Amino acid sequence: MTHHLVRRAADLPEPPYDAHGHRRRTLVGEDDGSVHTGFGLCELRPDGHVPARVNSYEESFHVLDGAVILDVPEGSYLLEEGDYGLLPTGVPHAWRGAGDTSGRWADMLAPVPRARYGHDTQRVPDLPPRDPVRIDVRDPRTRSFGHFEPAQMDPGRQSQDLLAVSASMRTALLVYSGITVKVMVDRDLGAVSSTMFMVQYAPDGVAGTHDHPFEETYLILEGVVDATFDGATYRLGPGDVAWAGAGCVHGFAGAGEGPVRWLETQAPQPPSRHSYRFTRDWEYLREALDS
Repeated sequence: MTHHLVRRAADLPEPPYDAHGHRRRTLVGEDDGSVHTGFGLCELRPDGHVPARVNSYEESFHVLDGAVILDVPEGSYLLEEGDYGLLPTGVPHAWRGAGDTSGRWADMLAPVPRARYGHDTQRVPDLPPRDPVRIDVRDPRTRSFGHFEPAQMDPGRQSQDLLAVSASMRTALLVYSGITVKVMVDRDLGAVSSTMFMVQYAPDGVAGTHDHPFEETYLILEGVVDATFDGATYRLGPGDVAWAGAGCVHGFAGAGEGPVRWLETQAPQPPSRHSYRFTRDWEYLREALDS
């Protein structure tokens, strides 16, 4: 038996802020049958903070709107809309408000935090607050962060004179069948347990049904898509979240007049081969053998 879930934005109540001015809405977790994926939406008030901690899981994040400050041992960073990054297992870190605006971000925790082990998080001594700096994605010393703009999904804007950063594999796009993929967090950024990337479908973009030996999560950011999970079809729009467990057969088709874009995660990381098992390929083989 495989598993999937769909959570509608309209049906997701906002949790209360904690005593530090932070809240996290769990969208995929241990209670959903997930083994590798802890996915949620976090929000921090301008004067809020998350005390320093270390996790026994890998944490990836993507800032959806506003601003927030991240403190890590090597420095403090002002993160704004479009910024993303990686917090490896065991790295002390703390979050604090930017002072002028709230910050909201999606996080991906892999493997899934376990309630019976205190959610696999341990408080540590406070990190010294330093003046935060912006991320410089062109600096070769920037190892754990990046920045995304929706314009980066346009295949026509990939020439050197139009790119916001130097041409490299960090700016490369995968384009096929009306689908555009922009990798954000992966092995190249230092991740070992998960990936995070942006996906965009043209109105006629289609991915035939397939499954994977890993879990996937999808947070719809723009547009409308028809998603099928194990034979059940759902129309998903902005703010909706879906999750497909390993082996869940799923597919997508653009359903609106404009493109649809979503944030996607995978955990564990895909194997080097056979990470996609397309239904049509194995049906073709079956029919060829029968004939």
